Parts: sequence; structure tokens; C-alpha cells
Amino acid sequence: MGEKTEYRDGPLERAFMGLFARKMEKFAGGKAAERKKEGGGGGDRAVWEWDYESFVDVSRRVMVGRTRAQQQEAVREVLLSMLPPGAPEQFKKLFPPTRWACEFNAALTVPFFHWLVGPSEVIEVEVNGVKQKSGVLIKKCRYLENSGCVGMCVNMCKIPTQNFFTNEFGLPLTMNPNFEDMSCEMIYGQVPPPLEEDPAAKQPCYPSLCECTEIRQHLPVDESDRSSILARSVMLLSMFLFQAPCQRPRRRSVPSFGLKRRARC
Repeated sequence: MGEKTEYRDGPLERAFMGLFARKMEKFAGGKAAERKKEGGGGGDRAVWEWDYESFVDVSRRVMVGRTRAQQQEAVREVLLSMLPPGAPEQFKKLFPPTRWACEFNAALTVPFFHWLVGPSEVIEVEVNGVKQKSGVLIKKCRYLENSGCVGMCVNMCKIPTQNFFTNEFGLPLTMNPNFEDMSCEMIYGQVPPPLEEDPAAKQPCYPSLCECTEIRQHLPVDESDRSSILARSVMLLSMFLFQAPCQRPRRRSVPSFGLKRRARC
């Protein structure tokens, strides 16, 4: 994956980091959130005083004590809180899911999200058999590189962003991260696949980079995960109870040495 990319963030980039981080602080757990409740909070920090590392740290703390679905819902609420009332409805009117709207949003993504994901460029993609310049290639995602966590990429960025554009804005978006080189392809106009069919949802994390191992150990279990665990447990129990007689361990016969067995009470 090479050396870590160095960025020189200006006041505008820091302002974006601060705006997002301050909104996410409301959902963040951990010691920083406890200090804030006690009156010493980091939430009073000015927007330009945040840096990218602290922004990623807030994202990491949002994961604490939440299932994957709850993490995604927290990001959705943060994104909605960044918009004025009625913005999604206005977006749908201004940008119906046409080729022009898809290409226009792809062009806007490159400059406006540089602070979040790093350098990117508009590329030609094929959507429903039609070639159009509604794709964005993120060369090396800054968020994935700094977090070093596949779970944060999927649950705090990919899935919430896809769902937000597709469901709230009415403009389909699919994001295809490449976990080998940390690049990512965004395709405006393409409906994202169901979560259970998405390869990114099954991707294991980076064992040498991820700092969220301890967090994941304390995460509550999703209902889907709980059902899967229960089904496997029932299957194993059934195999043990109903195995063929020839497979069951035989009791050893103990010699009586001429002694009579005592009657059981």
C-alpha cells in the first residue's frame, strides 16, 4: 500500500473537517464524550481547530456501542443535519436521475470532497448499457488510509453515502472500494446492490492497520447476525443429539466381580 500520503490542509479544508466532526461529536462515545458532558468538552473547539486525525477519531468513536445498522443511521442523521430543511426534496427537483444530473454531480464531487477522500478524477463508466462520464475514481482514499479500517469504510462511508444519495436525493450511487490499493470508484446513476450481495460487506479488515479491533469486540450483535449464530448453534446441537448410533461413544462395561447392583431409589 506504500507510504502514507501527506496532505497540507488549508483553512477551508479544516473548516469542512470541523463542521462534520462537530456534528458527529453528538453521536460519539468514549472518554472525549464523557469529558464533554462533564464540562471540559472538545465540542467547544472552533471548526478550524480540527485536523483530519481528530475527524477520523470522532468517526471511530461513533462506532462504539453501535451495530452496523446503527452506525449507518448515525451517519445519515449527520448528513441530514448538515442540510437546510427541505433540501432533499429540492435536490430531487433540481437533479432528477438523468444522465446530465449524474455527470454534473460527478464533476462536483472532485473539488468538494477532496478534503475527505483525497485526489480524484471524473472517469467514463457504463450505466445500464450507456457510456457516460458519471464516474469518479478516488486514487487513494484518504479516509480509508487514515482509519486503516474496512469496517469504517463500509459502515461509516460507503453504505451511508450510497443510501443517502439513492434514498434521500433520489440519485442512485454505487461505490466500489478497492481494498488492495485503497482506491475507490463512485458511479452516479447505478443502483447499489443489496448489502448481502455486496463484496465489500464481506471483506476482512487489515490485521496490521486496523485500530478498531477492541471496539468491534464490544459491539452489539445485529439481529441478522444473532439469527445466523442461533441457526448454527441449533444445527450443531441437532447433529450431536441425532447422530447415528454407530457414531455415538459406547459405554464401557464394568465387571461386577460377583457383586449385585443396588436398587435405585
